[in-house]
Amino acid sequence: MKPVVPFISHDGENERGAWQTALPKALGAIADVKPFKDLTEAERSNAKVAIVANPDPAEVAALPNLAWVQSLWAGVERLAADLPEDGPLIVRLTDPQMAETMSEAVLAWTLYLHRDMPRYGLQQRRKIWQEHLLKTPQERTVGVLGIGKLGSASVRRLKANNFNVLGWSRSRKVLDGIQCRHGQEGMTAVLQQSDILVILTPLTAETRGLLGQAELNSCKPGAALINFARGPIVDTIALLDALDNGPLSHAVLDVFDEEPLPHSSPLWEHEKVTVLPHISAPTITSTATEIVVQNIGGYFETGTIPQSVDRKRGY
Repeated sequence: MKPVVPFISHDGENERGAWQTALPKALGAIADVKPFKDLTEAERSNAKVAIVANPDPAEVAALPNLAWVQSLWAGVERLAADLPEDGPLIVRLTDPQMAETMSEAVLAWTLYLHRDMPRYGLQQRRKIWQEHLLKTPQERTVGVLGIGKLGSASVRRLKANNFNVLGWSRSRKVLDGIQCRHGQEGMTAVLQQSDILVILTPLTAETRGLLGQAELNSCKPGAALINFARGPIVDTIALLDALDNGPLSHAVLDVFDEEPLPHSSPLWEHEKVTVLPHISAPTITSTATEIVVQNIGGYFETGTIPQSVDRKRGY
């Protein structure tokens, strides 16, 4: 008899429906994947692994013998905060396609800023016909805060498109052909030199509020910011001040303190802000499902749990 693997999700209806179709089909030879609401009491008690995407912690807690959960997201800070420290291990989704998807988004929105598209969009709305000087990519420095798997793929793609790239991480890292900085002193140097600043750090206790008023005020005059990481890494009030009073010229925001972004937020109508609905690196169902099959199949075959999240570090 095949084991039952609960699926727990409070994602949007479309996303949840896609997973509920793809996962049972892909895992059919290994396990029966069932939505939480369809589980019997015995199935809840016997479950050793669950697949989760924005789950209700109470539903996870109702599976008392879980050894681990397979997240369908790369970011697991909310899951780590919601589940007890002595609860099931958390395995984040590590999909190589996600790094490529993110690097594509980083390049696309870097080009958006590099080619002055926000300025030309504003001029169109005001019926202004005016050309501005175009720099070459080599004359434009892009700083990337966070050079893990997503960040390293992004700096390589930026470099391949001839941008001058700086990378930053909390501890020392080396990437071929990339100028890397680390620590507080290194971050200050990257902020001061970057024409475009890309944020890709995970959200942890150490990175929450990483960019506040002091850090944003130390940015290069006229610099633009792209946040594709998590909203709380940037202080929103300090960001608005830096946009209104300098030094920042524009911000592309895909992540926010609260999502969906409330209608009352001043970010919606700010002429120096581009709002995106968390679409920079969505999980690709087809490739992510392959990773889930490998992880869960390996567990039921050998008992091996994939590398799990360090709860102290938050990732």
